[in-house]
Amino acid sequence: MAEQRSEIAFFDVETTVPTRIGQGFTMLEFGAILVCPKKLIELENYSTLICPKDISLINSKSERCNGITRAAVSAAPPFSFIADKIFDLLNGRIWAGHNILRFDCPRIREAFAEIGRSPPEPKGIIDSLALLTERFGRRAGNMKMATLATYFGLGQQTHRSLDDVRMNLEVLKYCATVLFLESSLPDVLASDSLVSPTSSNRRTRSGGRVLPMEMSYTPNTDPRPENHSNQTLGEQILHYVEPNQPETEPFNMRRLSEDIMDDAIQEDNAEPQETSRLSTISEGCSSSSTFLTPDDVIITSISASLVPFYRGSQKIQILHGTSVLKLQCTNLKVRFGISTKFVDQAGRPRLSFVVDAPPSVCQVLDACDNHARSLFMESGSTSDWRPVVARKYGYWNFPTIRLHIPTVITGDVARYGTEIFQREASSSGEQKLVFSKFDAAELENLFTAGSIVDAFFSLDPYDYQQNAGIRLVTEKLVIHSK
Repeated sequence: MAEQRSEIAFFDVETTVPTRIGQGFTMLEFGAILVCPKKLIELENYSTLICPKDISLINSKSERCNGITRAAVSAAPPFSFIADKIFDLLNGRIWAGHNILRFDCPRIREAFAEIGRSPPEPKGIIDSLALLTERFGRRAGNMKMATLATYFGLGQQTHRSLDDVRMNLEVLKYCATVLFLESSLPDVLASDSLVSPTSSNRRTRSGGRVLPMEMSYTPNTDPRPENHSNQTLGEQILHYVEPNQPETEPFNMRRLSEDIMDDAIQEDNAEPQETSRLSTISEGCSSSSTFLTPDDVIITSISASLVPFYRGSQKIQILHGTSVLKLQCTNLKVRFGISTKFVDQAGRPRLSFVVDAPPSVCQVLDACDNHARSLFMESGSTSDWRPVVARKYGYWNFPTIRLHIPTVITGDVARYGTEIFQREASSSGEQKLVFSKFDAAELENLFTAGSIVDAFFSLDPYDYQQNAGIRLVTEKLVIHSK
């Protein structure tokens, strides 16, 4: 039954806006339109407000964002009442929307988990943010829906689900039309055109080629197909569907969206390239590269440079003198334990935890931030920079940093990309911990709030979907036993 569902389900959700760490998002509205994949015409639509369990979560910030008030949802059904309808609309169909991989899809999964039900599964996914960033380039600014709508004169974005879905469809049609016309221009006109073809002259955040980590979809064939005249707009868009492959990667749509909170610590969301990035980092760090303590670092010796990365692209590397900078920080106090809220496309938790940052660590990382940010700006990036040191996080006012425990995939086997040791209070020796399987619950019991760790980590700059910063990737962790 699900395999015969050929319609594309464009959808959008509106939620509360979290005001403190750990609060999460609560769905307030769902809207979807089923469209014919051949002609992109509307076949069916559905929208509903949703009454949350705790109506007090709708704060002034949420109301300013989408205009949904407590009074508006007071008579609306709870999610459990409309779950069957949403499941029927989405399950087994191609999902589409703007930034859905990072935001809307996780909210769907969380809502179904909250009522103890399995979520709907897509046949494939089209995230128009990633697709248009690649195909339409940076000509429309930051590629947010409101910006794209303004670019094409489509009016103001209302931040209401069904309105936003219709606007998304219109934006796609306009972009597809422009790209079709450009591909039809003779080469001599295209080279002189003010609206130059995206394949050669578009500008990206990386200042040149699009980095592989910027892609949140996988083309089925040639990543830059021509717009053949015998293809409908729907067929051209379907060329960029990211298929769901449960036989090799169990379905899970939860993607990192912590950066949506005003003061959250930015994550790097390029999960599909996690393993390749790690191998690149390892190759870039010579055996002579050692971990320096913050006191060993000479601030004036810190610099940033562009190095070859992948298929002609470049990435930023942070140096201390002529060596890649890696840090060793001891006696760090865990502020927030292991986070498993966000997962990769295969359903594996993306592990990280937050520690308090001593002044010496802040001084070094602030300097790294300044150098990397300057180089990003020089290379043409327009992304929002997220400082690696967070000095205000929720209701607390203290400097913190987020340490990431990477995942390394070998075949179908996942393992931690960090060596983890334990040190007994009565001994100066370290005992390496051996994990028989990838199980985040084991780490949750080790990295608890208030515990002390030594961290050995590298600095991995990223620039992804309008957010940039430095990701701290741990290579070794030592847990102090209480």
